[in-house]
Amino acid sequence: MKKLLIVLGVVILFVVVVFGVHKITSQSEAKIPKKEAVLSAKGIKTALTLEDELESNTIWCGTFGLIWNDLKNDLAKQDIVFSPQIKVVENLNKETFGTKDLSEKSYYKKIGTPSIALKKEIEKAIKDKFNETSDILDDFQWEGRDTKDYFLYVMLKKEFKFEKAFEELEEGKFENYNNVKYFGIKKNSEKDELRGQVEVLYYNSKDDFSIKLKTKQEDEVILCKNPKGNTFNEIYQNIDKQRNEYKGKRGLQKGELLKVPNIKIKEKTEFKELQEKSFYFSNGDSYEIEKAIQTIQFELDKNGGKIKSEAGMMLKNESMMIDDDIREFALDKTFAIFLKEQGKDNPYFAGKISDITKFQ
Repeated sequence: MKKLLIVLGVVILFVVVVFGVHKITSQSEAKIPKKEAVLSAKGIKTALTLEDELESNTIWCGTFGLIWNDLKNDLAKQDIVFSPQIKVVENLNKETFGTKDLSEKSYYKKIGTPSIALKKEIEKAIKDKFNETSDILDDFQWEGRDTKDYFLYVMLKKEFKFEKAFEELEEGKFENYNNVKYFGIKKNSEKDELRGQVEVLYYNSKDDFSIKLKTKQEDEVILCKNPKGNTFNEIYQNIDKQRNEYKGKRGLQKGELLKVPNIKIKEKTEFKELQEKSFYFSNGDSYEIEKAIQTIQFELDKNGGKIKSEAGMMLKNESMMIDDDIREFALDKTFAIFLKEQGKDNPYFAGKISDITKFQ
C-alpha cells in the first residue's frame, strides 16, 4: 500500500510539472510577437508623392517619382491612366519631383529589359558608385521574361555632416513618450559655432516655428514644429511663405534652446495599389505594373545624417500576358522634416512625425 501511494504521488508530481512547463511555454510564446505583427504594428506609412494626403507618421522620398517619370516620359510617352483612375497616379503624373531637384552624383538610374544580366549590371553600378548592395533586386522575377517587359530602377544615397557636432542632450519626453534621445544646443551653452549652424525660418511661439540646420555639404535640414497642411507640398509651401514674411531674428541667440530628436528608420514598402492594373503606352501597347517596391533608410543625429533609398518597378506587357523674448526650439511634439539641396526647388526627403518611438 505504501509503495502504491509513493508511485501515485510520483505520477501526480510528473503531471503537475509537465502541465506547468507547458503553460509557461505557451505564455512565453504568446508574448513573442510574430514578425508580421511587429511590421504591421510599426505604423509608418510611405507616401508616393509630395501631393498625397497625409496621415500621422508618414515619410516620403523622391526615388519612386524618378522611375515613374521615366515610365511616363521615356516608355509610355504619355500620362499613365488606370481604369478607373486613382488619385495617387494623378499625383505621380504631375512630376512634382524630378532629377532637377538632385545632383547627379547622388543617384543612379537604369531602364532595361529584365534579365539576370541587367540585374548584375545594376548591382555592379551601385557598388562602383555608392559601394552599396541592393535590398530589393532579389524581390523581382528576372528569368523567363518577354523582350517587351521592362524594369526601372533607381538608388539615391547621400551623407551629410554638420561642421561641428551638436551637443548630446539628456533623454526626455516627446508628447507622452519617455526616454527619447535628443541632440541640439543647451540653453547655457557657450558654443557660438553651434548657433551659427542654425537659421530661424520663422518663430511664432515655442509650439509654432521652423528652423534650418546647415551642413558641410549642399544639404539643408528643415524642421517645422506643428506643421500646417494636408500634404507635404502644402506644409513645405507654408514654411516658405512664413519664412518670407518673418521679420524676427534669424540667428539662434544665447540662452535659446535647440532640441532635435534623433531619427533612425528603415522602411520597405510594396505599392500594391499600383500593381496589376492595365494602362497603355502611346503606341497602343497594354502594360501592367507587376511589382513596385521602395525602401527608405534615414538616420539623423548630432553629427549629421545619411539617407539611402531604392525604388524598382517591373512592367509586364499584357499582350504576353516674439522677437525680443527668449525662444525655445524644442521639437518634442508633431513635426515635419525636409531634406533639400541648396539652390533646388523641391526637397528630396520628407517626414511627418507624431509618434517618435516609431522612428528611434
